[in-house]
Amino acid sequence: MRSQLKFSFAVLVLGLVSNPYPSFAQDSGPLFDSIRKAGHVKMALGSAPPWDMISPEGKAAGYGPEVMELALKAMGQPELKGVLLDWSAQVPALQSRQVDFVAPGLSYTEEYCKEVIYSSPNFVGLSGFFVKRGNPKHITSVAQIAQNPDIKVAGAAGGAYTPYLMKAGIKPEQLVSLPDIPAMAATVTGGRADVAYLNQVAIIHPEKQGLEFILDKQAPPSAYGAMFRKEDVAFRDAFDKELNKLRGNGVMKELLTKYWKQAYGDLDGFDAVWEAVSKIEKASDVVPSCK
Repeated sequence: MRSQLKFSFAVLVLGLVSNPYPSFAQDSGPLFDSIRKAGHVKMALGSAPPWDMISPEGKAAGYGPEVMELALKAMGQPELKGVLLDWSAQVPALQSRQVDFVAPGLSYTEEYCKEVIYSSPNFVGLSGFFVKRGNPKHITSVAQIAQNPDIKVAGAAGGAYTPYLMKAGIKPEQLVSLPDIPAMAATVTGGRADVAYLNQVAIIHPEKQGLEFILDKQAPPSAYGAMFRKEDVAFRDAFDKELNKLRGNGVMKELLTKYWKQAYGDLDGFDAVWEAVSKIEKASDVVPSCK
């Protein structure tokens, strides 16, 4: 299945125009100052193992946190502390200064870009439908779901996919809002929802949970970067400088390879994903209105 996604990534890569951020870093600004005073960096993240999670020792762990920590260390920032939050609580926590930034997990959208600024991505993926094995409702498109009000869709409360689904005509009463990805998978398996709409790597080995993935061929690829407050553009730019170094020197690819193998046991589909990730250096390469 993952190998079938390669053609879509090729289209995405050909359409990208990469314009890197200016090669300068600043060490002054509100976020630099508050982190200095606190002596640590607080990062909100959702539960999406093995990509993003909190370890049994209480540490931020997984592919995303490892990449974030390396970029922060290169900036000379102190210890990274993870705060596990529902997807819907992450942007409010950022705006209310409960956290310093949000780990990649909420994809670039026009709606979010009105509220926050993004880093360059650490992941790009395609989206679709996790359904019970055999696809009993024969779901192949969002339009089909919109035309059948009996179909229930499991989604993350406040997640980035909700605006896309609503614009396509899915009604609020069709949505079953849940706090995280494991809960969404369990809701479909248990029959409270017919489908979970997610990125293709969100549920690892869906067949082990009695699920299968159906690609949404109409959906654009989704890219994921860290979120910062708009006033923290100097910090974001310095962070992106280091993030783009990790992309260019092979470290980010190494880490993604490690977690991809951990998740799937092979590298089927990996090259197409990495090709897309390697070509994007800022959010506006994917969503032009994002700064």
